[in-house]
Amino acid sequence: MRADRLLSLLLLLQNRGRMTAPEIAAELEVSVRTVYRDVEALGASGVPVYAERGPAGGFSLLDGYRTRLTGLTGDEADSLFLAGTPGAAAELGLGADLTTAQLKLRAALPAELGERSRRIQERFHLDAPGWFRDAEPVPHLAAAAEAVWERRVLRVRYRRWRGEVRRELYPLGLVLKGGIWYLVARVEDSVRSYRVARILDAEVLAEVFERPAGFDLAAYWEESSRRLESSRFQGEAELLLSERGVKLLPVQFGAVGVRAVAAAGPPDDQGRVRVVLPVESLPVAVHDMLRLGTDAEVLGPPELRSAVARAVAELARRYGAPPGAGAPPPAHDTPGAAGANGA
Repeated sequence: MRADRLLSLLLLLQNRGRMTAPEIAAELEVSVRTVYRDVEALGASGVPVYAERGPAGGFSLLDGYRTRLTGLTGDEADSLFLAGTPGAAAELGLGADLTTAQLKLRAALPAELGERSRRIQERFHLDAPGWFRDAEPVPHLAAAAEAVWERRVLRVRYRRWRGEVRRELYPLGLVLKGGIWYLVARVEDSVRSYRVARILDAEVLAEVFERPAGFDLAAYWEESSRRLESSRFQGEAELLLSERGVKLLPVQFGAVGVRAVAAAGPPDDQGRVRVVLPVESLPVAVHDMLRLGTDAEVLGPPELRSAVARAVAELARRYGAPPGAGAPPPAHDTPGAAGANGA
């Protein structure tokens, strides 16, 4: 392990130039004391590394010195496919391998290409998870990854919406989607996706299985996502939006909201706009409509409008309606509501 660390230190100085001991310690995930010992060991082995004191000081290599000890280990080569997502590499336990692999590759590049890669890393950064959402704890991700890599059966206890189940899975791959890990696995005669954060227990068994011939993880995931998207929406809601509601729709509903606003007609004399928005099941649609608050009125279909009215009445009862305030009017009392219907 120390030999690997010394090589990483040498490559860091070769690629970055002068670095302070704390900077090196942070990169190599060691103590500053260890850095000093490793620098001394490099010098004793004949590497021309020297220290410069002062605020702008640090350790650096003699000008012109380069090493060609850039052979990748198996783990480092495996980690390269995660080069654009260092967070994912760290979750899989490949963070240090990825850092070392990148250093070795950059050291092997000609000076001009090495400088270009450095500039790209300085100026572009991929942050996959969405805003305002903490990363899910995935304590069994390492076990899932081991089972995928070793082609071993994975016995899990899994939390579904309807309760817990126990399964023996034949893992085929891992997918990171929007900061969420999914395990793609064969179970019985079908291939399914499991959210890794919902795996409550996992045991990698000794049993080895054969992967299905020709299975393409990327193609499976694309087709699965397409099926999920097409089955997600079960109808359409006709809404009357305020000016603020028009701005909220893309924020709350993403691409679906963007398309709904783009297809909307001109505003009426009060500045309100009618839009048609694809919606999921009735309970989910009610929740979604309440997220828009008073900036949206549901015109149809009647069952959705009635369900939202009941939810609003319950909220008013729970929080205490002002004296004299009545329940929301029934769906047919609003002009135009009776004629609206969902797809």
